[in-house]
Amino acid sequence: MNIVPIAFAFDNNLVMPACVCISSLMMNAKADTFYDIFILHSAQKGIDKSGLDRIPEYYHNCRVNYREVGNDFDGAFEIRGITTPAYYRLLIPEVIPEYDKIIYSDVDVIFRTDLSEVYSEDLTGYYIGATYDLGLCLSHDGYKYLSSVNGLEVGEYIQSGFIILNSAKLREMSMPTVFKQFASKKLRYQDQDILNISCRGHIKIIPYMYNMTDQLFYYLEKEPDSITGKYDNSDLRKAKTCGTLHYNGYKPWKSYCANFDIWWEYYRKSPFFDEKYYFDFFYSRIDEYDRLSLVKRIKILLRYFVYGKK
Repeated sequence: MNIVPIAFAFDNNLVMPACVCISSLMMNAKADTFYDIFILHSAQKGIDKSGLDRIPEYYHNCRVNYREVGNDFDGAFEIRGITTPAYYRLLIPEVIPEYDKIIYSDVDVIFRTDLSEVYSEDLTGYYIGATYDLGLCLSHDGYKYLSSVNGLEVGEYIQSGFIILNSAKLREMSMPTVFKQFASKKLRYQDQDILNISCRGHIKIIPYMYNMTDQLFYYLEKEPDSITGKYDNSDLRKAKTCGTLHYNGYKPWKSYCANFDIWWEYYRKSPFFDEKYYFDFFYSRIDEYDRLSLVKRIKILLRYFVYGKK
């Protein structure tokens, strides 16, 4: 039996997507993989456990644990609608001391493969394992931002939505204390910037198939040559067919976005499927374009016929 510990952090606004995310994890688990799942949540606000507690009833090769997080980040900088629980991943070595290595994942994710292989990555000498954030590594805006912040490295910036933590090493180097000291700083990408600055030089790059963000799909489809040198493209087909989908931009349960249909398919197959919720989402969008203003219609036409062709 391969035990794979994995942690998630969210508030009550994301309980439903979290249940779908974890269901997708279990649907793709190998027979000999056991997931020890940890839910990090605010000690003050609590978390709705009614759906989460049902997960082990449907999938027997897992366990759901809850860990309360104190007020270390109550005054942390918030921006772009991303709230305090985003910082909780930084405390995993302290909050989950029983594991020396553990995976963290956001919940706006659909897993399409087992994680036991990536969990076996050797992190000796590294603090974390992560994928590049291609949106910031390769774009002009990303270059400007990374160049403007002391401690960030252009072209070497990682994405924090899926990481493997070498908790033993992080505890040894007292890194959670270092992370806390950064929390009040006004960093645009919050916990992600903190990890990039604090762990610089100690980050192992893992296969991109484990964190296929919206930006990655853009570069794969529109500018594949730009990824050369960042990743070995030999496993590109595998990544597209079974890579982990990270909806770090638009959320599929709120609007149309890249690969939104895959999210809804996993929702439909999950124990949390609700026919009315499913029907209401798609029915409300039948005449969505008919209700757009003239200005928005023109913008869509320009985007398609002008920028789309470019």
